[in-house]
Amino acid sequence: MSTLALDAEALYGELLRGVRLMCASDTRLVGITSGGAWLAERLQADLGLSGKAGSISSSMHRDDFAQRGLASGGQTQLPFDINGAHILLLDDVLFTGRTIRAVINELFDYGRPASVRLAVLVDRGGRELPVQADYSAARVSLAAGQSLALARSDAGVFSFNVKES
Repeated sequence: MSTLALDAEALYGELLRGVRLMCASDTRLVGITSGGAWLAERLQADLGLSGKAGSISSSMHRDDFAQRGLASGGQTQLPFDINGAHILLLDDVLFTGRTIRAVINELFDYGRPASVRLAVLVDRGGRELPVQADYSAARVSLAAGQSLALARSDAGVFSFNVKES
């Protein structure tokens, strides 16, 4: 079996370039807990945007809530008004699309944004819903039994963990 080698820091550089092109002066960054929130926080600083990035949890709107419960993520924190805002959602790995569906439901619980776009570090395909990123730093294929997750060191350096289920 071959080992997947992804340089998360190099991919972050690609994501930064892509997000820079997508951002207008009024764009608000919102990261999906936890990997997407880490990305949003770092992008907010690297892009020199004022204020804080938001973070959003998919927990309350997941279609598998009965099995997963609230253990899968942090709390939603949106330090700005959602109504009329141009939102750029950020996530580490896009797979089935179910997390994005849940996050959009959560976002609309807070108001009605003017627009919502999606940027991801890695798109691994395998969609179960009609969801597509506006920007992805990389596309990869993984075996059905593998999962990919972003990790962050205490120094803020990103890496990937590939797990076999």
